[in-house]
Amino acid sequence: MEKGHEPRLFPDDASIRHVGEGLLACTFSRAEWTHEAHLAACVWILVERPDLVPERDLPDVIRRFNESVGGVNDDYQGYHDTVTACFIAGVRLHLARCDARRTLAGKVNGLLLAPQGRRDWPLRFYSPDRLVSIEARRSRVEPDLQPLPDAI
Repeated sequence: MEKGHEPRLFPDDASIRHVGEGLLACTFSRAEWTHEAHLAACVWILVERPDLVPERDLPDVIRRFNESVGGVNDDYQGYHDTVTACFIAGVRLHLARCDARRTLAGKVNGLLLAPQGRRDWPLRFYSPDRLVSIEARRSRVEPDLQPLPDAI
């Protein structure tokens, strides 16, 4: 685990649905929008919202949410396309390896304890300079250290 960043696990499925539904409805608080909440929302969408495609829909959902809580999406803050795409790939990889019979909370908490759930997971694939670039924030850029793993 990263120092000082033990993951905050979810007590039950309802707490994850609260995150996902609150994100979509923009009723979630800014303080609740943690790293863990980002990943929980992505798992929830992939498991319970087949009408949504994270790669297609999450960029606008996150931008809209950020603005709803007074945030700004620009070249230096707010939505980051490459980080989002990298974590979507990590969530897909985790779910492909995860026992489908696990509860929603079991899937999310397992992810948060797995390498794909670590805050620094994108740095396995991207150098820090590439990842913090304006280009990477605006649109998905390809990794410069190693390719992202396939979920299949």
